[in-house]
Amino acid sequence: MSINKTFFGIAVALGFGISANAQQVTGFFPKDKSKEAAIEQEYLKAVNYEQFKVHLKELTKAPHIAGTPENEAVAAYMTKVMSDAGMDVTSYPYDVYLPNDPGESLLEIITPDKMTLSQQEGPIEGDPFSTDPRLHKGFNAYSGSGDVTAEVVYANYGVKADFEKLAEMGVDLKGKVVIARYGGNFRGYKAKFAEQYGAAALIIYTDPKDSGFGKGDVYPDGPFYNETTIQRGSLLTLDYTGDPLTPFEPALPLDGDKKIKRLDPKDVAFHTIPVSPIGYGAAKEILSRMKGSSVPEEWQGGLPFEYRITGGSELKVRVKVDQPVDYIRANNIVGKFVGSEYPDEWIILGSHYDAWSFGATDPNSGTAMMLTLAEAIGELIKNGEAPKRSILIGHWDAEEQGVIGSTEWVEQFKDELGAKAVIYMNFDGAVSGRNFGVSAAPTLKNLIIEASKEVAYPDSAKTVFQVWAGNKEEPSIGNLGGGSDHIAFYMYAGVPSMSGGSGGTSAYHSNYDNFHYYSKFVDPTFKMGGTVASVIGVLTLRLANATIIPYDVPRYAQDLRIHFDNAVKSVIELDSSFTSFDQVDTAIEKLKVSSAAYQTSMNAALASGELSEKEIQRLNKELISLEKSWIDPKGMYFGTWYKSLYVSTDPFSGYASWILPGIKYEVETKSTDRLEEWDTRYSKAILNLSKKVEKMTKSLK
Repeated sequence: MSINKTFFGIAVALGFGISANAQQVTGFFPKDKSKEAAIEQEYLKAVNYEQFKVHLKELTKAPHIAGTPENEAVAAYMTKVMSDAGMDVTSYPYDVYLPNDPGESLLEIITPDKMTLSQQEGPIEGDPFSTDPRLHKGFNAYSGSGDVTAEVVYANYGVKADFEKLAEMGVDLKGKVVIARYGGNFRGYKAKFAEQYGAAALIIYTDPKDSGFGKGDVYPDGPFYNETTIQRGSLLTLDYTGDPLTPFEPALPLDGDKKIKRLDPKDVAFHTIPVSPIGYGAAKEILSRMKGSSVPEEWQGGLPFEYRITGGSELKVRVKVDQPVDYIRANNIVGKFVGSEYPDEWIILGSHYDAWSFGATDPNSGTAMMLTLAEAIGELIKNGEAPKRSILIGHWDAEEQGVIGSTEWVEQFKDELGAKAVIYMNFDGAVSGRNFGVSAAPTLKNLIIEASKEVAYPDSAKTVFQVWAGNKEEPSIGNLGGGSDHIAFYMYAGVPSMSGGSGGTSAYHSNYDNFHYYSKFVDPTFKMGGTVASVIGVLTLRLANATIIPYDVPRYAQDLRIHFDNAVKSVIELDSSFTSFDQVDTAIEKLKVSSAAYQTSMNAALASGELSEKEIQRLNKELISLEKSWIDPKGMYFGTWYKSLYVSTDPFSGYASWILPGIKYEVETKSTDRLEEWDTRYSKAILNLSKKVEKMTKSLK
C-alpha cells in the first residue's frame, strides 16, 4: 500500500471526510460544498508521497548557485515536471548584477603565530556530497574587496546595540578586524554597522552555543554544525529589494528589445569592507588568542574559554577578499494551470530554486513539495476537475544573493498582479523538519488553519492542525518579515501573502545541506513532503474553487486593534504625554462595523445561493483590491520601495516583521516628529479599506 493511500485512509478514519469538510469550507454556495469536499479528497488521494523524495534527490544532485549550468539543469527538470503535469510553463529571463563565485579569499593569523584558517567544510565519511569538487569555500555575497591586516575586536552578534555597547565602553573599531557571531540580525547589517563604526574588515562565524556542540551532537553524528560548518549568505542591505542596479524596474535582459536604465555600480551603496564567514573551529583560533578585557556575561559564547573584547596589539589577523561581481542570467520558471471560469484571478505559489550548495532543505524541499503538488492537481485536471481560478507556481532564481528573481518578476508585472493576484504563498525550504508553522496576512490566517484540519500528521493519530495547535485552541500564526520571496508581493505590490511549511534543525546555507544530511536528520521517513503538499493543496483548491474569495475580512480590524495598542505603548515610552492615534481609533471602529456587516451579508448571500455571475465577478474584483489599501505611493522614510503601510522588513535587522512600519521606524529612531502625519496616513488607508468593504456590502443587499 502506498504512503499516500495510507494517509488518505487515516484522514477518513479520523472523520475528516466529505461531511465534516463541507461544514468547514467558506466562500461556496451550499450546493457546491459537497463537490469541493469530493475534489479535495480526490486531490489527497492523488498526492504521491514517494514523488517528493524522487524530486528532492534529482533537484539536489549538484551544487547549483545562480548563473551556473547546474542551476540551469534544475530549471530544465522543473520545467519538464510541470509540463508533464499539464501546466503551461514560461521562463522569464533577467540579467542581474551579483557575485556567484567567492573569487579569491584568504584568512590568516599573522601574529603571534602564523596560521591559515579554514574557509571550507571538511569531508565527511559516508557523505559523498561533502567531497564534490564543485563546492565553493564559504563566502558572503556583495562583500567588499580588500586585503586587511589588523588587530581584532569581538562584537558579540554584531547587532546595532552591540556596536553601541562597544562605543559606550570606549572601544575604537577604526581600522580593526571585527569578529561577530551569526544570529540576532541579518548578516548584512553586521557588515553595515561594522563599516559605520570604522572597522576595516569583518569575520562572521557560527558559535557552538547557537548551533554546534552546545546544542547537541554535531554532523555527522547529529544535526548541529560541526567546527567546519560555514553559513554562507548575502550581505545586501540597500533600501530596496531585488537587483541592486534596477530599483523599481525589472532587470530585463541586456540584449532584449526593451532597454532598462541601470544604475552605475559606483553609485550603489554596496559594502566596501572585506567580509568572510568561517566555522567555529577557525574562529576558536582567533578568539582563544585574544588578551583584552572579559566580555559582558551575555556576550559569552560556547567555546571553552573566556571571551575577550579585544585581541591586543600582539594578535594580528589578515582578511583578504577579491570577489568578482558581474551580470548573470537569472531565469524564473513559472507554470500555470489555467482557470476554467476565472482565468484572470491568480492563486500563486512560489519558492526560489537556486542554492548556496545542494539546497536540500533551503530551498529545494519547497521546490520538491510544489512539484508534488503540481502533479496531484494535474491528476485532478486529467480527470475533468480543472480549478476555477488559475493556479501559478513560480520557481524564482537568484534569491540567495538578495531576493532578486521574484522581485524582478513582481516589478515587471506589478499592475497585472494588482488586478489578478488573490494570494501569494511562499515555500522557501518548506519541508525542513517536522514542525509545522505559518506566518500570514490577517485575511489568510483562518484559511490555513482550516486546511490543516484535513490532513493526518505522519506517524500519529492526530491531524496536522492538532499537532500544530498543541494544547491551544488556535495555533500561533506569525507575521511575515523579510528574508524571502514574499517581500515584493506583499510589501511592494500589496498581494496578501503567507509563508509556511515544516521546519527543524538544518545545515543552513552550508555545504552539508545535501540529500545525505536530509535523509539522516531532517525527515528520514520522507513523509513530511507529501503532508505539506496535502495541506497546501487543500488550501490552494479552496481558494481556486470558491465562488467568493474566502478572505477573513473582519480579521483586519481585529489585528489592527492589537497592533495599534502595541504601537501606542511603544510611543508612550518615548513621550509620556502621548495618548493615542485619534484618527486611527475612529477609523478602526468604522472598519470593525463595516467588516462585520460585510461578513453577515456575505454569509446570507452565499446561503441563499442567488448571486449572479456578474455580482460574483464584481465582488471578487473588489476583494482583490482590499490589500492594496495599504499601498502608499510615498512609501516608507527608510526606503520608498517599501510601499505597504501595514508591513515591512525590519530595516535594522533584515529578517524581523515590522507591523505598522511607519510608526515602528519613528519609535526605533526615537522620534515623535511625524506621529500626526502617520495618524493621518494610517487612518486614510483604514477608511479607504472600510469604504471598499461598505461598497461590497451594499452590492450584496
